[in-house]
Amino acid sequence: MELLTGLGLSIPAGLNAYIPLLVVAVAQHFEWLELKAPFDTLGEWWMIAIIAVLLVVEIVADKIPAVDHVNDAIQGFVRPAAGGIVAVAAAGSAVDVSPWLLVLAGVVLAGGVHAVKATARPAVNVTTAGVGTPAVSAAEDAGALVLSVMALVAPILAVFVSAGVVYSLWRLWRRRRDTGSIVAEP
Repeated sequence: MELLTGLGLSIPAGLNAYIPLLVVAVAQHFEWLELKAPFDTLGEWWMIAIIAVLLVVEIVADKIPAVDHVNDAIQGFVRPAAGGIVAVAAAGSAVDVSPWLLVLAGVVLAGGVHAVKATARPAVNVTTAGVGTPAVSAAEDAGALVLSVMALVAPILAVFVSAGVVYSLWRLWRRRRDTGSIVAEP
């Protein structure tokens, strides 16, 4: 289950790096999740505060058209790294899998979700003249929160839901690539 939790947390990190990190940090602080050193530091109040400030910056920046593109470029490095961190932190030494393999899997999962998100977002901005950006961003944040909490309380369900989200994002990306737009043609 710890492996599924770790990998389940990596996928929402591709949407918003700080939501899964904050969920893991709070879970560690309240002892709902036991992280091994050095990841147990995430549960310290000062670390929770830093993650919360970064989350607020991310949430605000991602809601503003054009600024969200700059944010996605910066987050292109942060989100995969966060995916790797939450994968190895949550799964930790509870499984017989190399920590480096966990990091790699987390980076690939979060990076893949981020790539689809960053590719689809310009199309959303163009087709809605930027009006849809805050709504889409809010939906991504809500999805990241739900998937992160679900990865802690129901890891198997989180994997299935995450797979559905990844599949939907992939289809959206493929439709955009094939038609040049995310809007379906009649």
